[in-house]
Amino acid sequence: MTSTATTEPKTMTKEERKPIRRELLDELLADYKSPDDLIGENGLLKELTRALVSRAMSAEMSEHLGHDH
Repeated sequence: MTSTATTEPKTMTKEERKPIRRELLDELLADYKSPDDLIGENGLLKELTRALVSRAMSAEMSEHLGHDH
């Protein structure tokens, strides 16, 4: 019987990640008027989370399938 060992991908540390550029934050917060704009039902935080998860899943599928989407 053969066993296949799988290893989890290494998670980047805070020091390994690039810092978020101040200019990007300024651009994202340009229309900020209230806390709801940031953390509300349709706020920036939800939009960013959705976009980041979607991009990460797309990259994972590309790597898994061996090609770009």
